[in-house]
Amino acid sequence: MYPISVAIDGPAGAGKSTVAKMVAKRLQFLYVDTGAMYRAVAYLCLRHRVDAEDAVAVEHLLNTHDVVFAEGTDGGIRVSVDGLEVTKALRDPDVSSRVSAVAAHPQVRTRLTEWQRAFARDHSVVMDGRDIGTVVLPHATVKVFLTADVRERARRRQSEYQGRGFEVPFEDIVRAVEERDRRDCERAVAPLVAADDAHRIDSTSKSIEAVVNEILQLVENAHVR
Repeated sequence: MYPISVAIDGPAGAGKSTVAKMVAKRLQFLYVDTGAMYRAVAYLCLRHRVDAEDAVAVEHLLNTHDVVFAEGTDGGIRVSVDGLEVTKALRDPDVSSRVSAVAAHPQVRTRLTEWQRAFARDHSVVMDGRDIGTVVLPHATVKVFLTADVRERARRRQSEYQGRGFEVPFEDIVRAVEERDRRDCERAVAPLVAADDAHRIDSTSKSIEAVVNEILQLVENAHVR
């Protein structure tokens, strides 16, 4: 049987990662967090004090450092940079603040898209990001565009930071989420946009379990056809 792919796109804080992990676990598919891949590049910029806006310098980092994405033991992927496991460090707010900048560089997107597609060729996957259904996996079995109200997304992001020991003022997070939305939607290469055939789900007033079940039903329906 050919690998099955579930693409979940949407803005920052919509709950993509949480939902995608649960869907993957229920389906026993590999969860591919494409955001972690871009965060790995942002982590490199932070660690080596490289301006994330400098496309040439960022590409040089990718060419001169060993970034490895591998299947983990928890059903997801683990990220190593120069032999160092950095998966947990990728959620640091200082890393988050650089992600949009590195993700806007065409050379970075091309390189990471190749890696993402390689996972989908070898595994049935649930992949989340911002251009999965439009660019990375345009022929995905199921496409979902997941969103939520901006303040609800900021509240979720604040809770995530607090769980990791970071205290960031709520209004600062709201502004950061709005700026991330603007940059993601306006970038020239692979902007954040729902695929024409994507199923739109607003998670603002829905439980995680409800969203997961809705996506599982979409996958089941796709199998029936």
